[in-house]
Amino acid sequence: MRARLESLELLANNLANTETGGFKADREFYSLYTSADASADPQTGNFPTLPVIESHWTDLAQGDFHVTGNPLDFAIDGDGLFAVQTPRGVRYTRNGNFRISAAGLLTTSDGSAVQAKGGGQIQLQAGLPVELSADGSVRQGGQLAGQLDLAAFDRQIINKEGHNYFALVPGGTPKPAAGSVLQGKLEASNVGGPESAVRLVAILRQFEMLSKAMSIGNELNRRAIEDVARVQS
Repeated sequence: MRARLESLELLANNLANTETGGFKADREFYSLYTSADASADPQTGNFPTLPVIESHWTDLAQGDFHVTGNPLDFAIDGDGLFAVQTPRGVRYTRNGNFRISAAGLLTTSDGSAVQAKGGGQIQLQAGLPVELSADGSVRQGGQLAGQLDLAAFDRQIINKEGHNYFALVPGGTPKPAAGSVLQGKLEASNVGGPESAVRLVAILRQFEMLSKAMSIGNELNRRAIEDVARVQS
């Protein structure tokens, strides 16, 4: 029941982010354990095992692309994440819904500056057309304003944070990104809505079934204790 509850929490969070650009679904990795109170089967000698969620992992599969027509909407086709300068340090995201701040910086929707290759920021002029190359180079009026800092990672060296960001674990090293950047498009969440809804129903039914089985077991134990007390009296 505890494993089913954890699965339900992960699934509920995934479903809540089906419309979040660039969101990557969380999945569970199951393992088996033997309870300390378990007794061996008298016929086979085997101990019963129970499922447990050993760890969570993030599915980095690419989502579908949606054409927006907004020149400040960027998407990465292939491997890679955008580097962003947040108050907590450099973070990474697949959500390329960018804008130009009052100070003329290319920023995310929460106001964090998009990092340029080499660690700087990208300064733009509002009202002028923005052109983007596949390698992440951003130009205005034919002049290079900066190049997006794209990085790729092995799954085990990044951790998911709030606001659709990923953080690099201490000691982790990013790799060059092989993906190309598209303009006027956004990557959708990779959460499959219909599939997740079916899983949600299945998990709820499994939880109800386990809860009912536990209630039946408790009732059998109660009756056994009452019958023993009745016989002894």
